[in-house]
Amino acid sequence: MMRILLFLATNLAVVLIANITLSLFGFNGFMTTNGIDLNLDQLLIFCAVFGFAGSLISLFISKWMAKMSTNIQVINQPRTRHEQWLLQTAEQLSREAGIKMPEVGIFPAYEANAFATGWNKNDALVAVSQGMLERFSYDEVKAVLAHEIGHVANGDMVTLALVQGVVNTFVMFFARIVGNFVDKALFKNEEGHGIAYFAATVFAEVVLGFLASAITMWFSRRREFRADEVGACLAGTRAMVAALQHLRSEQGLPVSMPNSLIAFGINSGIKQGFTRIFMSHPPLEERIDALRQLDL
Repeated sequence: MMRILLFLATNLAVVLIANITLSLFGFNGFMTTNGIDLNLDQLLIFCAVFGFAGSLISLFISKWMAKMSTNIQVINQPRTRHEQWLLQTAEQLSREAGIKMPEVGIFPAYEANAFATGWNKNDALVAVSQGMLERFSYDEVKAVLAHEIGHVANGDMVTLALVQGVVNTFVMFFARIVGNFVDKALFKNEEGHGIAYFAATVFAEVVLGFLASAITMWFSRRREFRADEVGACLAGTRAMVAALQHLRSEQGLPVSMPNSLIAFGINSGIKQGFTRIFMSHPPLEERIDALRQLDL
């Protein structure tokens, strides 16, 4: 979940800052036909350019953001047997997955946690928590690494960026339509865009962006199943299931990081309804059941 949250937060910040800056400098005038009415064709092009720019910038700085936010210690020269094994295992799994070996790191956290990020499959970062290394067996850690390398090999971050670019485009597009409606219909402003337009647009972008994140989360959940399949292929189905079961057994234990930073998929039970659509990972029970049905 960590890579998803970092990506979405960075993406939202980039888009909002770009929107506010462009509005302050009067670039919204290019999206009107007579200074008042919106030109929907130009508006859509404008939103697509800046919507995809936000997601691509987030993608390109994702590895840097992950390093800064989690205090990762990238392993360049292994100092312990754990680090030596981690590098060797990552190298083996990457070779079998057909990608260049990613940077490998360890971050200080008690809970079992791991994530992968990076702008392409040959320039990625894979990291595991210190707690996972201390409490999980080598086979289980290998399965977790294989899962994360599966994300890299499947190009999940790039695909996520493209999906988010589309989401950004339509969020910005409809937010400006809402802003224009509020400005003209409710505040009766007929002399160009007033303060109501800008305030309503920003508010609508935040609300629509939150609601539209359900699309990104749905995509993320689908990709988790695929990454589990890669993990099972590379490390063995039994090891992959064992890793997920170990994660499930540790649910509810005290942790040293906020729940919002849980990455590999620790979810408390099968959630339903409104909450479920905003989950970045499927419940562990569903993932275990899906793995048991694989014929590998």
